[in-house]
Amino acid sequence: MRVGRRLHGRGALFDADPAGLAARLVGLRPHQHRATKAEHPQELPFVVLTGARGLGKSAVLRELRDAYKGHTPVALIDCERAEFAAPPSGRPAEAWSPVSQALLVIAEQLAEPVTGAGRIQFPRLMSGLVAVAAGGWRDADSERIRREVERILLLNESGSWVAGFAGRWAGRVAAKVVAAATGGGPLLSSAVEATLEAISDSVVHRRRQRASTWYRDYPNAGGNARRGLMLLSDHFRAGGTSREHAERHLVRALLADLGEAYAGVLPRMQRIGRPLVLLDNAQSAPGPGLVEAVLRDRSEGLTDQVVFVGGLRGDRRPALRNAVRRALPEVARRSDWTPDPAAPSSRALLVSLPPLSPDDTLHIIGAVCAEVRVPPQLPHATHRLTGGNPLGIALLAESAAQHLPDAASLGELLTAPVRLREDQDSEPTYLALLDRLVPADRLAELTVLAAAHDHDSACALADELLPDDFGPADVRALQTRLVAEGLPEVPGQFVGDRFVRTLLLLRLHHGDADHAQWRTAHETLIAYYAADDGEGADGRVPYRLHHELALGADESAVAHLRDTFHTVDTRAWLRSLRFIASAPYFHAHDSEGHDFDGRDDRRTAVALGRTDADHEPPTGVDAALHLRTRRLLHAVWQLTDPLTLPDQKVCDRLRFELEQLSNLRPAGNALLWRASRDWPEDALAGRPLRVPDEDDEDGDGEA
Repeated sequence: MRVGRRLHGRGALFDADPAGLAARLVGLRPHQHRATKAEHPQELPFVVLTGARGLGKSAVLRELRDAYKGHTPVALIDCERAEFAAPPSGRPAEAWSPVSQALLVIAEQLAEPVTGAGRIQFPRLMSGLVAVAAGGWRDADSERIRREVERILLLNESGSWVAGFAGRWAGRVAAKVVAAATGGGPLLSSAVEATLEAISDSVVHRRRQRASTWYRDYPNAGGNARRGLMLLSDHFRAGGTSREHAERHLVRALLADLGEAYAGVLPRMQRIGRPLVLLDNAQSAPGPGLVEAVLRDRSEGLTDQVVFVGGLRGDRRPALRNAVRRALPEVARRSDWTPDPAAPSSRALLVSLPPLSPDDTLHIIGAVCAEVRVPPQLPHATHRLTGGNPLGIALLAESAAQHLPDAASLGELLTAPVRLREDQDSEPTYLALLDRLVPADRLAELTVLAAAHDHDSACALADELLPDDFGPADVRALQTRLVAEGLPEVPGQFVGDRFVRTLLLLRLHHGDADHAQWRTAHETLIAYYAADDGEGADGRVPYRLHHELALGADESAVAHLRDTFHTVDTRAWLRSLRFIASAPYFHAHDSEGHDFDGRDDRRTAVALGRTDADHEPPTGVDAALHLRTRRLLHAVWQLTDPLTLPDQKVCDRLRFELEQLSNLRPAGNALLWRASRDWPEDALAGRPLRVPDEDDEDGDGEA
């Protein structure tokens, strides 16, 4: 793709030669007014980009808009914007909906002239929107009515005779409507009649005349366009399924107007790209209503040539149950999309956006930090921390550009204030990320529950640290919501996404000056996992040790790993080591929980053996094995910490300690020796540590 622009790793969408998905659907090369062969000439898929927050769906949609704006009709709306949440002041709710507002905004953008072609007019949609709005004009507020009707009527302006805010035609029709509103007559009927009359009389043109009669085919209109619009208004005001029925006809009106703009020989020669409608955050109203209306009409044979691309948080929406699913790389050259005639939702093509690659991360950091010296491990460590999340990479790169070389770790880059725009105040990078990556209404609860590993441990935390009205049902609902929003389900972690969990735990740690809530959360889980649970109690031990280590207490973890080294299966022992050492570490504190000054990482000192002389092994144990296990635990703890840069000396020591352990365990010699090669290499490359021959290469969650 165009790496020089804002996006990386999205070439399957934006490639021009050979054509990526966008070019094949629109029939134009991105950023060019050059035609390319269009895919799916008869019926188009409704493309839905899926993924969790921060994967770049909004950035892709903005890039699509910029790539085609001025070349072909294009519109972009964000379904989470306030203008779609509630009617404007003075507008009755019965005469407004998110879908009707979205259609108005979309048509206003699509109407703009493009290269080689003038404005598109929307007489059918305009008539329907006037009828809907008129259903709420029950007062004599003439100025409000004038503003509403003039905005709608401008959808039918050709652009050649517009003067001021409203063209002469729109102003004349608006005046008639306002006169009816203040004259006490039948307002809805007068508005409909004035609109239809204006359409048919404004220009003697067959297309305009066809538009004026389009509502004759509205159900039960009996061939009368005026009656059809009156019924549309009645159905809209009735709400429920009746409103959905009316909204479908408004969507159909938009598509019919677009189809007419491309009809005939001359328009087809002038307009060489399909219209493009982009819906960001399509999980929020008006998104679902627009998506369902288009899919149902297409399934019923009402085809159109409009390219719809939506951005959807997650991919588990019941309305898209039978959608065709592809990963982005799979549609790079062809989509292989064929709908099921019996399933309307199969008209949708769900395309999952993958995380960015380590190379993408390297290029982004290099571009943003062009004027500062970047530590060589920073790009790999950033990719390990973010998992390739584009938003995370971008904000960390910006923080690095603003704070290197003063910041010595990813943890410091996350806690350092970052200013993203000149007109914004700076805030800690991790808070800026959480604002965009987790539901704002559940940030406080997720901050606490991020330390949990499953539903039951989350309930234990909620009982101790959250309000009494947040119970097990709320915990389960929050789990379900995270999955619905696209976060992965990972056994052994309540918040499955490693990057999001790290940010939440960082917020938990910095929630109060003495880190009291941090300590309480881990102490609660230590007590929970220390409880005798009968069968399976041994499986709880690594979880307890994990949380003890998070509070800086390593004695029990060292003893457990030391005493099980000769008795537990080697592969299971390595997994246990890796899981215990994945405990979060947010620098050292004194006995009262206050931060130490400076940047000394105690784990490095222990891993390199600098504290061996001051550490007395317990009586009666193999002292050499005890010290080796202690050094190994701290080495893995430091090297797998997502907030630190890997230390080459610690990697070398890790290799040596595992080599020496392999000599002590003949039965597990091969596994330990292999780990001595793989783990230092993984750490330096920013990858999770792999247990040899393990299917789960993430190494995250299981004890």
